[in-house]
Amino acid sequence: MVTFDLEEWTLDNGLRVIVQEDHTTPVVSVHIMYHVGSKHERPGRTGFAHLFEHLMFQGSEHVADDGHFKLIQDAGGTLNGSTWFDRTNYFETLPSNELELGLWLESDRLGFFESAITQEKLDNQRDVVKNERRQAYENRPYGLAVETILRMAYTEGHPYRHPTIGYMEDLDAAGLDDVRSFFRTFYAPDNAVLVLVGALDADRGFKLADKYFGDIPRGPGARRVTAPPVPAGVEVREQIDDRVQFPRVYMFHHAPAFAQPGFESADVLSYLLADGKSSRLYRKLVYEDRIAQDVSAQVWPTEDCGLSFIVATARPGVSAPALEAAILEVLSELQAGRLDQREADGSVNRALRELVNALDGVGGRSDAIATSATFLGRPSYVNEIFGRVQQVTAETMTEIAASWFIPERRATLYVLPRPGGEGG
Repeated sequence: MVTFDLEEWTLDNGLRVIVQEDHTTPVVSVHIMYHVGSKHERPGRTGFAHLFEHLMFQGSEHVADDGHFKLIQDAGGTLNGSTWFDRTNYFETLPSNELELGLWLESDRLGFFESAITQEKLDNQRDVVKNERRQAYENRPYGLAVETILRMAYTEGHPYRHPTIGYMEDLDAAGLDDVRSFFRTFYAPDNAVLVLVGALDADRGFKLADKYFGDIPRGPGARRVTAPPVPAGVEVREQIDDRVQFPRVYMFHHAPAFAQPGFESADVLSYLLADGKSSRLYRKLVYEDRIAQDVSAQVWPTEDCGLSFIVATARPGVSAPALEAAILEVLSELQAGRLDQREADGSVNRALRELVNALDGVGGRSDAIATSATFLGRPSYVNEIFGRVQQVTAETMTEIAASWFIPERRATLYVLPRPGGEGG
């Protein structure tokens, strides 16, 4: 079993610093995760967390516009950021001798960013995000499916009901005071975790973290938001007529949240369902019945109530109801216990393979450590997960299928070609 030695220290301002030494290669990952995502947004101001991710790359008090990219890339590093329902993160992978560059840049946009937010930058990045929404959601085949199914699966006011990119009218309504208030509320040392992974000495990492972040004051106390579990109810169904050529079925089930009881079984079950040509859904829908072009299954790692998807695209001449019926047949077989341990073991092994791949590099490992620390309060989950996945059995996957993949926890969406042959 893989075990990573983790050392942790909390600065006086509340910033949690976690170091995992790995001297295999002369690189280091600087990863800072803020406990703020789309679920923390207020009604009428959706998309703020993602908009802010864009703004954070537009320079700070001591860094020129777009200087963050230039400085990291000129040093031979890579960088990015991402927004999720529950968190926003920023990360660099650098040659180990450039560790202080990454720490300085991250500390400068945490401690000295608000004064650099201008109306011009806001307007520019608002337009970038709106264009991203057009390209990825509104003008893309099947682009509105996930947004629609979130609305179907969660009641009005639920923090997970809207997509991370937000809605156009809310992006238009974002003002400079709104953005600055959002920054002051959520971008604070005591609402963040800093993870350093790679070729560095832990004591030096803590001292440098204190050097660059120690003088940044605590925040006002970030507003805590919990996405409540959704009780079993009745299946919700809708359809969208879109500029697509083939029907597609989206089947959403509520599921266990990240690291909660049953999460690993649900995750391994997604591998059994649709990972590789021998998986249950691929074998039936694509190979045997030849009614689907593709099929996928996944469980999203969310902090509170979980999200699980099955998505399948029909072959020419196949209807969405036929595709749905075949998916439900596979699920009913699993719910009835028609699953042997050998097949379960194969799915466990595939999940372990992906875990090894994800944690092999310093970037993926720092992300996993930061997520565990932010969602659970314990970064050590990164060491527990291998054992928990290995404990998944045919019985635990059957239990997940029987208790979670049921109509009372399901939302089903058809995306169909528009009448008149207006396929995209």
